[in-house]
Amino acid sequence: MRTKSKRRAAILGAVVFYAIATVVARRRGYAGMGGRTLVRCRAGHLFMTLWVPGVSIKSLRLGWRRAQYCPVGLHWTLVVPVRDSDVSDEERERAREYRDIALP
Repeated sequence: MRTKSKRRAAILGAVVFYAIATVVARRRGYAGMGGRTLVRCRAGHLFMTLWVPGVSIKSLRLGWRRAQYCPVGLHWTLVVPVRDSDVSDEERERAREYRDIALP
């Protein structure tokens, strides 16, 4: 019985932590956190991807970076989220044309 309550407490703690992380990231200018997010690969390409803090479905999570496929340059790379204020409206619109693979 104690093991179940410890497990539930750990799961609840993780959920609360990532919910807070999402709110903090959004307040710092990363508008898409917890959903479709604008990211930049190491080669400078911009595209949209699903980015949920603490969850990696289509990528390998490496701290603030993720290893995943870039649909713009057609290569595997590390990507990082981009603040809305760091890109122009034109770059943002162009990035929306490129999305990584859809979830099954």
